[in-house]
Amino acid sequence: MEAELAALAASGATTLVGLMVSETWSQARERVARFFARGANEETVDEELRLSEQELVAARASDDELAVADIEAGWRLRLRRALQADPGAAEELRLLLAELAPGAGSDAAVTVHNSVNGGVQNGPVIQGQQFSSLTFYSSGSVPQGPSARQPNE
Repeated sequence: MEAELAALAASGATTLVGLMVSETWSQARERVARFFARGANEETVDEELRLSEQELVAARASDDELAVADIEAGWRLRLRRALQADPGAAEELRLLLAELAPGAGSDAAVTVHNSVNGGVQNGPVIQGQQFSSLTFYSSGSVPQGPSARQPNE
């Protein structure tokens, strides 16, 4: 049973640290704080989670993998202690991870079919499912009119 709790704590810590640097963290943090508080002061736990998030963002920005690992190890230890102290916490954590884990609630397999028609594209053509923070630079020279030559003519 101890090995199972240790594996659950490790999985929970990995998910928690991954969530801290995701867009869904603000919604997840409240649920995670409630889990750790276990009826005590959620505000204290919430502040600890906010501090860990700030440290994690700074560590990732400076490529400090040791600091990232330390943050994850700290939450893994805290999760393991919570699981040992309360036998019902394991099932609660499993349910919480199932809801919060990346990809939870979405289809496992998504098929995307894209096609581009209509001649020459004089700019970027993006095909896919999800995009963010895209930047394009252009030389500014776009052929105009019917006299523009097509490539390989």
